[in-house]
Amino acid sequence: MTAIKHALQRDIFTPNDERLLSIVNVCKAGKKKRNCFLCATVTTERPVQVNVVKVKKSDKGDFYKRQTAWALRDLAVVDAKDAVKENPEFDLHFDKVYKWVASSTVEKNTFISCIWKLNQRYLRKKIDFINVSSQLLEESVPSGENQSVAGGDEEAVDEYQELNAREEQDIEIMMEGCEYAISNAEAFAEKLSRELQVLDGANIQSIMASEKQVNILMKLLDEALKEVDQIELKLSSYEEMLQSVKEQMDQISESNHLIHLSNTNNVKLLSEIEFLVNHMDLAKGHIKALQEGDLTSSRGIEACTNAADALLQCMNVALRPGHDMLHAVKQQQQRFSDLREQFARRLASHLNSVFVQQGHDQSSTLAQHSVELTLPNHHPFHRDLLRYAKLMEWLKNTDYGKYEGLTKNYMDYLSRLYEREIKDFFEVAKIKMTGTTREGKKFATLPRKESAVKQETESLHGSSGKLTGSTSSLNKLSVQSSGNRRSQSSSLLDMGNMSASDLDVADRTKFDKIFEQVLSELEPLCLAEQDFISKFFKLQQHQSISGTTTNEAEEIDGGTSSRSYTSGVLQTISSEKDMIRQMMTKIFRCIEPELNNLIALGDKIDSFNSLYMLVKMSHHVWTAQNVDPASFLSTTLGNVLVTVKRNFDKCISNQMKQMDEVKISKKSKVGILPFVAEFEEFAALAESIFKNAERRGDLDKAYIKLIRAVFVSVEKVANESQKTPRDVVMMENFHHIFATLSRLKISCLEAEKKEAKQKYTDHLQSYVIYSLGQPLEKLNHFFEGVEARVAQGIREEEVSYQLAFNKQELRKVIKEYPGKEVKKGLDNLYKKVDKHLCEEENLLQVVWHSMQDEFIRQYKHFEGLIARCYPGSGITMEFTIQDILDYCSSIAQSH
Repeated sequence: MTAIKHALQRDIFTPNDERLLSIVNVCKAGKKKRNCFLCATVTTERPVQVNVVKVKKSDKGDFYKRQTAWALRDLAVVDAKDAVKENPEFDLHFDKVYKWVASSTVEKNTFISCIWKLNQRYLRKKIDFINVSSQLLEESVPSGENQSVAGGDEEAVDEYQELNAREEQDIEIMMEGCEYAISNAEAFAEKLSRELQVLDGANIQSIMASEKQVNILMKLLDEALKEVDQIELKLSSYEEMLQSVKEQMDQISESNHLIHLSNTNNVKLLSEIEFLVNHMDLAKGHIKALQEGDLTSSRGIEACTNAADALLQCMNVALRPGHDMLHAVKQQQQRFSDLREQFARRLASHLNSVFVQQGHDQSSTLAQHSVELTLPNHHPFHRDLLRYAKLMEWLKNTDYGKYEGLTKNYMDYLSRLYEREIKDFFEVAKIKMTGTTREGKKFATLPRKESAVKQETESLHGSSGKLTGSTSSLNKLSVQSSGNRRSQSSSLLDMGNMSASDLDVADRTKFDKIFEQVLSELEPLCLAEQDFISKFFKLQQHQSISGTTTNEAEEIDGGTSSRSYTSGVLQTISSEKDMIRQMMTKIFRCIEPELNNLIALGDKIDSFNSLYMLVKMSHHVWTAQNVDPASFLSTTLGNVLVTVKRNFDKCISNQMKQMDEVKISKKSKVGILPFVAEFEEFAALAESIFKNAERRGDLDKAYIKLIRAVFVSVEKVANESQKTPRDVVMMENFHHIFATLSRLKISCLEAEKKEAKQKYTDHLQSYVIYSLGQPLEKLNHFFEGVEARVAQGIREEEVSYQLAFNKQELRKVIKEYPGKEVKKGLDNLYKKVDKHLCEEENLLQVVWHSMQDEFIRQYKHFEGLIARCYPGSGITMEFTIQDILDYCSSIAQSH
C-alpha cells in the first residue's frame, strides 16, 4: 500500500500541488467488484482546499488516473454502518449517497480517522459521523502541543516535501564549492554543521548586542499602544455617534417608506373610486328618462334608448376583485336592477298598448279594401315601431322573459289582424273570380265550403258580391263534385263542339290576372313583415335562443283554421332564423289554407285553371327560393304548389277518365271525337300558358299521358263504331291529331306526331281500298284467272289459247263496262264516302283524290295484262284514263 501511495503522490497529486494524506482501497457496494482508491488530499497553497478524490487504475496499463473529486466541505454525513462490529462498508453523503466496501476494516477506520481530523481542523466539525466508534474518534484527537492535525500527519507529509528550484540551486552552489561534497558526504555534512553552529553563535551575539535597541523599541511600542488606546476611545465615541445617526436615519427611512406606502395606497384608492364613479354612476337625466321618459315621441324614445344603453353599460361593467363586497357597490347594483325592472315593465306595457292600438287602427281601414283586391299597407305601423328597435334589443339582452312575452303578444295581435285582412282579401278574390266569369255565375253545386264563403260574403258586402243565376242557366253547365270540367252525360258528343267560344278565353285570362294579383299582394306583405320582424326583434344574428314549448291545436273546417296558444312562449329553436320562420308561420297561419281554398275554387270554376295556377305558383316559388330557400314565404308557397300540382294531375286524370267513359251515338256518324278536340284545346291553352315557364317538365309528362290515352281511346271508339267505318274514325281523328301537333310544334310529342301521321296514312289507304273495292268486278275476276294460269306455268302469250280466257271472252267482259256505267258507279261511291266523312275535318277531296289514284292504278294494271297476254289483238278498254279523270272531276264539282 505504501508503494501505491508513493506512486499516486508522484503521478497524480504532485502535478496538481496536492498532498496525499490517506488512502483506502474500495469498490462500490452491490455491484461488480471493480476496485478503486479513495484519497484524502490537501492543497499546498493557501487557502487550503481539502478534497476526496476517486482514483482508478487504467484498463490498458499500470498507471492510475483521476476519475472524480469531491470537496470535503460538500460532505454532509459519514456513515460507518456499525460502531461495534467490524464492517468494511461505509457511506459518504455528498450530493447523493455513495456506498463503498473497503478492502479491510483497518483501511476503512484509518481513512475515516483522517476525515475526522481534517473536519476538526479545516471545517470546524461540520461533518456528521454516525455509526463510528467513539474510541476511534478519541484516539484520533491529538493531545498536548499537537492540538491540530499538523503534528504527526504534517511531519509525515514533510517527508514527501520536495525542494523548490531556488533551494536546489543554492545546494548545487554549495556542493560546487566543496570538492568532496559528493565523494565524502559525511565530511560535507559535518562541515555544514560546523558552519551552522558558527552562524547560530553569530546570531546570538547579534541579539545580545541589540538589547538596548530592543528596550527602546519596547518603550516605543508601549507609547504606541497608549496612542492606540486613545484612538480606540475616540473611535468608540465616533461609533456611538454614528450609531445614533444610523438609528435616526433608519427612523427617517421607515417614516419615508410609510409615507410612500400611504401615498401609493391613496393613489390606488383614488383610482378605484374613480373607476367605480366613472363606470357605475348613472346621470340624473338618464334616471329620469328611464322612470318618466316619453315613449311616444321620437325625442323621448331617443332619450330612453340612450338611458337604457347607459344603464346596461353600468350593469355590465367588469368589476375588479373585491368590488362586489363593497356596500355602496351592492346598493348601486340593486338600484340599477330596480331601474331595469321598472323600465322594462314600462316599455313592455307601452309596446303592448301600441300592438293593441295597431289592431284597432288597421281594422278601420279594412272597409275600404274590402271592395278592392288589395291588402292594407302596414308600412306606417312598421315605421313607427322600428323606432323602438334598439329598446327591443336592450330588452332582449336584459330581460328575456319580457322580450318573449312581447314577442308572443305581437304574434297574437298581428295574427288576428292579418287573419281578418287576409280572409277579407280572399273573399274579394273569390267574388271577382265567380262574379266576372260566366261559368262562375252558374254555380249551383258548390261544396259546403264555397257555399258558406258565398253566404258570408253576401252578408258582409251586400249586392257587390252577390251571385245570381237561373234554373235554365244552371242546366247549361253541371259542375261535378269530382272537379270534372264538363258533364259526362250521353250528350258528350255535343261537348266536342264546345270550344274556347263557350269557355271564354277572356274569363280564363281574367282568372289568371286575379290569381297573379293575389300572389303579388301576398308576397310583398310577407316579405315586409319578415323584414320588420328581423329588424324589430333583432333576429339578424344567428345564435341559439332557448324558449319554452308552445302548444298548438289546429282545427280546419270550411276553409278556415284556428290555432290556440296555451303556453305563450316560443318553442326551443336552434337559431334566430328558425325563430323568424316560426313567428311568420304563426302570424300568417291562415295564408296557406286560404290559398288552398282559392285554388279549389278556381279548379271548380274550370279545371284548366290549374294550368294557370301551376305556372304562376311555380314562378313565385322559384323567385322566393332564390331569395331564401328556408324562408316562410318559400316554404308556404312550396306547400301550396304541391296542392296546385295535385290539382293539375287530377285535371289530367279526369280527362283520361272521360276518354275511357266516352259513349258513341249509334244513329249518327262519329266525326272528330270530343276528347280529341279537348286535347287540341288543352294543348293550345297549355302552350300559351307554359311559354317560358319554369315547370315545363310537368306539362311534357302530362302531354305524354294524354296523347297515349287519346290514341288508345280513338282505337277503342273506332272498334265500337257501327254507323261510321273504323278506318274513317281512325283516319279523321289521327289526321286531326297530326294537324294539331304540327301546328303547335310540341317538341316532346315529335314521335307521337309521326305515329299519328302514319296511322292516318295507313287508315286512309285501307279505307280507299275497302270503299273502292272492285269497280270492274267481272273484269277483275277475268284477269285474276289469267294471272292464276300464268302462275301455273303457262306463258303469258299462250293464255289467249285457253278456252275460258280467249279473246272473245275478254271482249265480252269489256263490253259490260262502258264509260257511262263506270261514271255511275263512281258517282254512287262519292255519295257513300260523303256520308261517312264529317264536314269539320274536310277530308272528302283528299279521300276522293286517293280513290281516283287507286282506280287509275287498277286500270293500268288491266291494260298491262292485256298487252302482255293478248299482244296484237287490238283489244282495249271502252274508257281511258282521261275519261276516269273527267268522271272524277265532274262528280266532285257536281256535289
